[in-house]
Amino acid sequence: MKAAFPVTGDDLGSPLDARFGRSAKLLVYDMEGGGFEIIDNSKNLDAVQGAGIQSAEAVVRAGAGILMAGHCGPKAFRVLRAAGVKVYLTQAPTVAAALEEYRAGRLVEASASDVEGHWT
Repeated sequence: MKAAFPVTGDDLGSPLDARFGRSAKLLVYDMEGGGFEIIDNSKNLDAVQGAGIQSAEAVVRAGAGILMAGHCGPKAFRVLRAAGVKVYLTQAPTVAAALEEYRAGRLVEASASDVEGHWT
């Protein structure tokens, strides 16, 4: 299984970006193999609309079955849910800390988005 994270850096110590749809990068981590890839998401930083949808589609294309993020808007949540991607909301400061929370069973799967569209 792969897990995706909105990030500001390039490794597992990277801070999570609170705004999933407008994060500069997405880190996609292979939960079994331990490797990861970085996806450039910068085209969505200044998007007038559709940033969450495009970011969610990037997560799906990368083959992730999980998204761990600080927040997830309604349109992105619908795309992820339709593709079978589970969303876990976390206030962990880094990818590594979010993975630790997930593995310890401290994260609960979100049943809905937690912010309105165009959240700033």
